[in-house]
Amino acid sequence: MISVLHKYYSKEFIKFFTIIQCIIMVVLLSVDYLAKLDLFLESKASVFQTFEYVLLRAPIMLVGLVPAVIILSVITTFGIMNRNNELVAIKSGGISVYHLVKPVIFSGIVLMGLVFLLGETIVPVTKAKSIEVKYNVIKGRKHVHRARKDVWLRQDNVIIHINYFNPQDKTISGIILTEFDENFNMTRRIDAQKGVYKNKQWSFSKVLEQNYNEEAQGYSVKSYGNRVYTMDLEPGDLEEIVKKSNEMSIFELAEYVKKVEGEGYDATTYKVDFFAKTAFPFVCLLMAMIGAAIGMRSVVKVNMPLGIAMGIGISFLYYIMHGFCISLGYGKVLPPFASAWIANLFFFCFAVLFLITIDD
Repeated sequence: MISVLHKYYSKEFIKFFTIIQCIIMVVLLSVDYLAKLDLFLESKASVFQTFEYVLLRAPIMLVGLVPAVIILSVITTFGIMNRNNELVAIKSGGISVYHLVKPVIFSGIVLMGLVFLLGETIVPVTKAKSIEVKYNVIKGRKHVHRARKDVWLRQDNVIIHINYFNPQDKTISGIILTEFDENFNMTRRIDAQKGVYKNKQWSFSKVLEQNYNEEAQGYSVKSYGNRVYTMDLEPGDLEEIVKKSNEMSIFELAEYVKKVEGEGYDATTYKVDFFAKTAFPFVCLLMAMIGAAIGMRSVVKVNMPLGIAMGIGISFLYYIMHGFCISLGYGKVLPPFASAWIANLFFFCFAVLFLITIDD
């Protein structure tokens, strides 16, 4: 009898999960395309390239939406069972409604594994490709080599190499600017330890500047403690150019953190992102448990829209709390591990308390 109920729940859950996920994805992709329509029209990109860009963003949207879709699907499944008095029939048959929590937990674990798998395989590839299409095709910016740490750019007769960009304080380190003439002879080279963007200019520290002197047929070398330079490059451009954490797998990100720290740079942002990658899939299980606790309540039987609203509110509350804790991790207010897992711990306690207070 119990196995039949589990199969029945699983069938209904899969049906509602698929419907809700498809509806939300179509709406979001359409909105995303329309929001960027002005950018597409201004660019020389073809219609196929613009659709390719939007579709490449679909996997990361899908992964991000799965927790919210789970809680809505579980609430809908149990809400309909509740409205049709199926839960009452199960109770009258001597079966505790808590037996139905087992397939809920199982589905949450399966989707947790799916989110983790997609986040490690498809999402990094499609995210990187979408940024390349946006930067090189839609925005029309060429001569850029994207990497996780080393960045190479060509602007007219200047080649810029940046060893590391810190996304938290928007500073750059290990800067080399090499200027060439029309015959590709080096006329100037600037080496700087660190760069800070102020008043639309870059302020470099510990600068070594070499300039070619035609009369002496050699280079003159000067050093400066601080010097201001103008580059057609802003921190916002670097945030798009530099490969982000969601373009790396967990193992790549862990290796990158070790490399960055080994070279003496601050890797706090990437450490927080690493723990966030490990923590986020678990929200699938939490949302499934909370969805079951809402859907089984008597209030949902008479007012199902209220249950749906509660599910939406709780899922948004999780995203807000998770994002807030992550920002505290970026700001070094919380340790990286704690900033990524605090929201999960809070909602796990909430889910357990919410489940045990169901009227059986």
